[in-house]
Amino acid sequence: MLVKTFGSAVYGIEAITITIEVNISPGKLAYFIVGLPDNAVRESMQRIEAALQTNNYRMPRQRIVVNMAPADIRKEGSAYDLTIATAILASSGQIENEELEKYLIMGELSLDGSLQPIKGALPIAIQARKEGYKGFILPKQNAREAAIVNELEVYGVENIKEVVGFFNGETQLTAEVVNTRDEFYKSLTAYDSDFSEVRGQENIKRALEIAAAGGHNVILIGPPGAGKTMLARRLPSILPPLSLYESLETTKIHSVAGKLSAADALVTTRPFRSPHHTISDVALVGGGSNPQPGEISLAHNGVLFLDELPEFKRSALEVMRQPLEERRVTISRAKFTVDYPSSFMLVASMNPCWCVEHSFHFRKCWEHRLN
Repeated sequence: MLVKTFGSAVYGIEAITITIEVNISPGKLAYFIVGLPDNAVRESMQRIEAALQTNNYRMPRQRIVVNMAPADIRKEGSAYDLTIATAILASSGQIENEELEKYLIMGELSLDGSLQPIKGALPIAIQARKEGYKGFILPKQNAREAAIVNELEVYGVENIKEVVGFFNGETQLTAEVVNTRDEFYKSLTAYDSDFSEVRGQENIKRALEIAAAGGHNVILIGPPGAGKTMLARRLPSILPPLSLYESLETTKIHSVAGKLSAADALVTTRPFRSPHHTISDVALVGGGSNPQPGEISLAHNGVLFLDELPEFKRSALEVMRQPLEERRVTISRAKFTVDYPSSFMLVASMNPCWCVEHSFHFRKCWEHRLN
């Protein structure tokens, strides 16, 4: 019997709906997953079989073919476990499948049937509403994040039993409700470190206020202990508050990177990122074999602080040139290209070099330390 369920894949900070087609036919026991799955997706059949057996559901001992369409898009990660498991149960007659096409289903299964959180719940929910789905079923830990999207029923579940009971009409799930504007305004200025805590330092405070007003990049030069890092950490608190659009855009990036906790629904304060000077080029600007946002994208609409600037690798600083100009970074691979926004305020700090005292030109000193 052929059954379809629906999941989603995240590319950049946008989502693409993935159709999971499962067909169970007579024949020798065999599992086939097609449609460009990666290793994590291929391993899902072992997790699904263990989860079903643990919860007293039957894993069909027949030929099971799973197709993930569109087949020319690579499917990555373990978030399709629940989507595939639901389709297998429906195809084998253990779930009523009349309502399946109305819901987007995502989640990683543990061997006991419980669900682990996924990445990118917010962009997936936005795409689900755009395509007219009635609801979105996902792990409980991601429910508040996805519930930011209005006009979409978001159900957070803890175990596969709840999903089966929901579709069979045996249990009722309570939709997660988040008032987006209340969530946005209640912690709009809730910074851990505030600029008003700084005493003295009038000249540098005035300079940072001017820089914050115009969105200018800043470099702080002074001896250790002068307060460079302390001032930089408090700079986001005097930047203009995030707009709702900026908050949603920032939250999407942190959602894709898996940086949101279960209690967070929105990123409502300006991000502050301070990577260590040993950071690699890829970790700074983003990318990798499975592209992820880098530090410059996680600092989008906020502050990127580079402490001890001359200690950073020259190559890492060079790759920041174009994102600083274009306010976005493009990650290109042979078969696809993804864009991440990276509009941030760059703040750097460094100690004065000994050669300044010996009448050497400061620029030559900086270039010498970079090399």
